[in-house]
Amino acid sequence: MEFQRKDKYSMDDLLEIMKILRAPGGCPWDREQTHQSIRNCFIEETYEAVEAIDTEDPVLLQEELGDVLLQVLFHSEIEEEEGRFDFSDVVDGEAKKMVERHPHVFGSVTVDGTEDVLTNWDAIKKKTKAQKTQTEVLQSVSKALPALMRSQKVQQKAAKVGFDWPDVSGALDKVEEETAELREAIRAEGEDACAEELGDLLFSVVNVARFLHVSAEQSLSEACEKFIRRFQKVEELANARGVDMQSAGIDALDKLWEEAKKSQA
Repeated sequence: MEFQRKDKYSMDDLLEIMKILRAPGGCPWDREQTHQSIRNCFIEETYEAVEAIDTEDPVLLQEELGDVLLQVLFHSEIEEEEGRFDFSDVVDGEAKKMVERHPHVFGSVTVDGTEDVLTNWDAIKKKTKAQKTQTEVLQSVSKALPALMRSQKVQQKAAKVGFDWPDVSGALDKVEEETAELREAIRAEGEDACAEELGDLLFSVVNVARFLHVSAEQSLSEACEKFIRRFQKVEELANARGVDMQSAGIDALDKLWEEAKKSQA
């Protein structure tokens, strides 16, 4: 049957489009793709949707959510071709999960605020995934997450069984301790030891972020953007004063940095 163009397409139409693209006589590129080959596409499309959220751009968000949805359909179609599951199974599984994990909405459980909801969610998730220990809960945090995000999530789950400092001062002390250990590793000139101690330091800094109820991932991203803005100002100042940044030396550049910092305060 010939594909019918429409002014407005439905979910069923998008499913049909994906099947046409993957079918004999469809798109050569789409037919060649596997889960592995389009894995990074999924990540990129998700981050582009996140950027649309961050920039509060609803037009872009609509487009990027569509791109994320297409990735879900793509992976589902690959699985359907292998006879393992299809998109309807994905929808069914997610719907069942939402009903099961919201007993206060779809059942008789009573909750007193968000904290109870999250506690119930974790308990139900642990049960359905047959996790018998809290270590298994920690191990279930996806290794594909950005390292800062994964670290913070692992720490949050460890804290739920009491493995935590009483307040942020303990976490800050740990940062100082890990900094000293990194300095010692640097003096010893052991590359492997330096990598390990640097990881410990980063992990301890993430712990501070958790106590402050701040996203370590977002904080670092914003710090990166701030660095770029200030670097741009340093470059503008250097160009205006005829300063060659490559030969000026760090002391001169640091003075420009402090000037840029004050101008953007």
